Amino acid sequence: MGFDDLTPDTLLERGLTVLRDLLGSGWQVTVQPPTREAKGGNPLDALVEVKADGDSVLTQLMIDLKMSVSARLVEEQLLPKWSLLQQVNHYTNLVVVAPWISPRVQELLREYGIGYIDLTRNASLRVSRPAITIYTQGASRSPRSRTAKSSKATLAGLKAGRLVRLLADVTPPYRATELAEAAELSLPYVSRLLDTLEDQLLIRRDGRVITSVDWPQLLRVRADHYRLLRHNPYTRMIAPNGVEAVFKALRALPEESRRQIVLTGSYAARTVAPLAVGGQLMFYHPAGSPRLPDEIGDELRLLRVDKGGDVLLLRAHDPVVFERTADHNGIRRVALSQLAVDCLSGPGRMPAEGQAVLGYMEKNISLWQLDRLPS
Repeated sequence: MGFDDLTPDTLLERGLTVLRDLLGSGWQVTVQPPTREAKGGNPLDALVEVKADGDSVLTQLMIDLKMSVSARLVEEQLLPKWSLLQQVNHYTNLVVVAPWISPRVQELLREYGIGYIDLTRNASLRVSRPAITIYTQGASRSPRSRTAKSSKATLAGLKAGRLVRLLADVTPPYRATELAEAAELSLPYVSRLLDTLEDQLLIRRDGRVITSVDWPQLLRVRADHYRLLRHNPYTRMIAPNGVEAVFKALRALPEESRRQIVLTGSYAARTVAPLAVGGQLMFYHPAGSPRLPDEIGDELRLLRVDKGGDVLLLRAHDPVVFERTADHNGIRRVALSQLAVDCLSGPGRMPAEGQAVLGYMEKNISLWQLDRLPS
């Protein structure tokens, strides 16, 4: 599905095709000619009449065509338009049509009661008369060509992970220059990523100063661009003497060795938000360490296996996973922000455990969030 050559006319045509398919053959969807007042307005808007065959009751949809939709655009442009429309005409509904709409923006549009349709069949529309209720899910990621160049930074990659950790772990205010220095990233990159985050309403700024961070949503969005077991190569092990024997062996190691083996995953989540029992025991170890996974396994009384395994030794994708770790009964555990991302991006029931971790974090911010950037 090519989006690169879309024009407003073809976007409208393809968007209405999606709408007609979702409504079915018993409905009429007709584009109305622009009124005299509208001819001098925004040429991307269109007025569409929808009614069922044989029914005199109809509804009008004001179509707002957008080649891209950000959370910031929803708040600054679409919401004021929708509020005005509700004041002057209760029988017309605002519907955004775009090539693709992200899950975050879809959620905002539904929250505000604004309809939407994209060309991957993400759609939401609620009309009381005639009764229309549509909610479908299409692509969760943009199907644009991977070769298409974009100047916008995304939340994928190591550098984004470092900046996300800082934004979540430290209470604002702070500036891009301070974040770049603390995360050891280039200022141009940090500035581009902050622009992206502001477009998604994940941060808010007053001039150049970041004044607030929606860190729960930021961690969720980061997890959408990250996969715990894909980005961290792992070695499978079994604990023949049980989990408690592994913890006992870990506590007995010299301090230097013990600090390089950090707990994450289900067992780490259970330290703050018990949700279930069982699951795999997961530890990070440094990628550049001279100690091989088999050596760590020997120290922890583990046996290597090719399949299955109740213990995973993860080779850390980035040293950031070892930053701001916490001690829990003599075991080092990743920081809560890292733990939330790891669980949300993990297999099985781990995403539910990640949501439980976020709930704990929201209720206990003072216990984990720093009031200033680390030097």
